[in-house]
Amino acid sequence: MLVVLVVQLPSEVFAQDGGRAANTIILDENGVKNLRIETEPVEPRDFESTLFAIGRIAETPSSRSVLSSRISGRAAKVHAFVGDHVEEGATLVEVESRQLGDPPQIVPLQAAQSGLIIESHVNVGQPIEPEAELLDISDRSVMWAVAKIPENEAALVSPGTAARIRVPALGGEVIEAKLFRFGVVADLQAGTVEGIFELPNPEGRLQPGMRAEFSMITAQRKDVMAVPRIAIQGDPSKRMVFVKDYDLKNAFVRAPVQLGEQNDGYVEILNGLFPGDEVVTQGAYALGFAGGGSISLKEALDAAHGHEHNEDGSEITEEQKAAAAAEDAMVAGNGDGRLSIYLQIYAVVITLLLIVMTQLVWKNHRASV
Repeated sequence: MLVVLVVQLPSEVFAQDGGRAANTIILDENGVKNLRIETEPVEPRDFESTLFAIGRIAETPSSRSVLSSRISGRAAKVHAFVGDHVEEGATLVEVESRQLGDPPQIVPLQAAQSGLIIESHVNVGQPIEPEAELLDISDRSVMWAVAKIPENEAALVSPGTAARIRVPALGGEVIEAKLFRFGVVADLQAGTVEGIFELPNPEGRLQPGMRAEFSMITAQRKDVMAVPRIAIQGDPSKRMVFVKDYDLKNAFVRAPVQLGEQNDGYVEILNGLFPGDEVVTQGAYALGFAGGGSISLKEALDAAHGHEHNEDGSEITEEQKAAAAAEDAMVAGNGDGRLSIYLQIYAVVITLLLIVMTQLVWKNHRASV
């Protein structure tokens, strides 16, 4: 009866504690470093509702200029090539006139604007006519980011709507901008309208055709409990986060959560967390496969509190202590309990052998008489 009591009580405490042992992962120092664990405190924050869309980077309509010649002639010298950045007024091509002269007349062709040479249609010695385009120049100091906004959600935004724009080719850095205007034609096949944002591009890193991701801010609420999206783990029906244990070092507890709205950076938490909890952000996904680490919950709690705990991490109750003491006393009272049992079995076996031998002797004696 005492042994049954010792086995049952921990399971009862385990149930009351929400399965702490099964839901707690304890790492050593190397484990924390290898997983690059980072945490963020849970606190009420301003929460933004966002509309997500994808799109592309494009040149502005006024960015292009073409270099051409007003006279017929031959390209005597070419000073600029594809990929070169030129300044307004710089001589790019020198044209030798077909008019007679000694020496022949040289006419310099100058850039109409500053920008990048993106196409070249001229080589030294090439015949030139006034209608020919020689160089294409693109001023990319300002670019457009064109979002493809679903028609059924376009009413949520208007000119002046703020957005966070990420360009994967630039490493996903955030560019903040406001909606400049809408496009003039809807895409009937895709069911989208264009939302145009102007982006400064002084270093020329933005290039036409780059993919862009838009998070347009449609509303804002205050004092919302939210955590970073990368903290959320589990399948869609059982979302959870890892919370830094309030008591144990390098210990993290699985905490089921109920989610609300989400934006490009954070997820609203409706239930499951409290202000001050620290959720794991960096390393949260890997932590789910880390197992129990190298330290058990019992070992960690024993070291932290200075006394023993049950295997599930619960406190040892008075009943458990009494049962353990009784078991120790029973062993102590019997000396070596196992030896006593062996001696009893030995005595029974010897007694049976003596009885059998006595009966055999008695039968032999009667037979001889």
